[in-house]
Amino acid sequence: MAQPKPEWIRDSLSGVDRQHHAVSETIEDQSLTTVCEEASCPNREECWAQERTASFMILGDTCTRNCDFCDVPSGKPAADTPDPGEPDRLAAAVDDLDLDYVVVTSVDRDDLPDGGAGHFAACIEAIREVTPETTIEVLIPDFAGSTPALRKIVRAGPDVIGHNLETIRRLQGEIRDPRAAYYQSLSVLEGVKKLDSEIFTKSSLMVGFGEHEAEMKAAMDDLRGAAVDFLTIGQYLRPSNDHPAVESYVPPQQFAGYQEYGESVGFQYVASAPTVRSSYRAGELFVENAMESGLEPDQLGSVSDP
Repeated sequence: MAQPKPEWIRDSLSGVDRQHHAVSETIEDQSLTTVCEEASCPNREECWAQERTASFMILGDTCTRNCDFCDVPSGKPAADTPDPGEPDRLAAAVDDLDLDYVVVTSVDRDDLPDGGAGHFAACIEAIREVTPETTIEVLIPDFAGSTPALRKIVRAGPDVIGHNLETIRRLQGEIRDPRAAYYQSLSVLEGVKKLDSEIFTKSSLMVGFGEHEAEMKAAMDDLRGAAVDFLTIGQYLRPSNDHPAVESYVPPQQFAGYQEYGESVGFQYVASAPTVRSSYRAGELFVENAMESGLEPDQLGSVSDP
């Protein structure tokens, strides 16, 4: 039986009644997709209205993987190859919206030889050419652990590379697609630092699946072992009755405890609250300010396979 949402969730999900037509119209005009809509992000109205920000999703809207928690459609993508005009349209949208900070993510495309890494790189390069001052964060798939694919992303020179661990080690096989793996995700984050230690890295964890505090701290320790710089932690919210039920609604004081622990083990920034998501405006503002003040990315740590 599904648990009722507690008051702190209801309050934080209350929408804002402000205009956000500029973002919406630009996305429609450029035939782009946002993860804000596809993944049913609870913050999209506020971000679009107050901050004129959006996280763009490239490589189509159909994922070749099927993670239980995700609301993005899964199956066989309609297009066998990436849309060659998408990088230029994306860059035009960033320019039209005058974005100081843009997040680019994608579905998994295991059907493509490089997992879509080359297309990701083309999008980064197109934005750099049109709006060179824009800070670029990419939230990438694991590319099935391919170092050559990851190298394409790193060489394109984004400012932040994110890849989500999603959940604790024990629950990986229950809520993530079998092709995703705990240590594979850690190796992606570690791999970024091996290829270029000057790039900031970021990851995200969800709570509400029955994880224990000690397991969350262990996951944070593992991410720090991979020298991850930034971490977001948010509450899993069931997108529909076809998705796994919420096992628990984590109270705000527990989120505060996770933030405190994350900061104590060396993350340069931790955003931890019920409606925090991978693309979180407060975190983006921190990264912008940190880069302007000369904050240095962490250096590579170590990850040991079991």
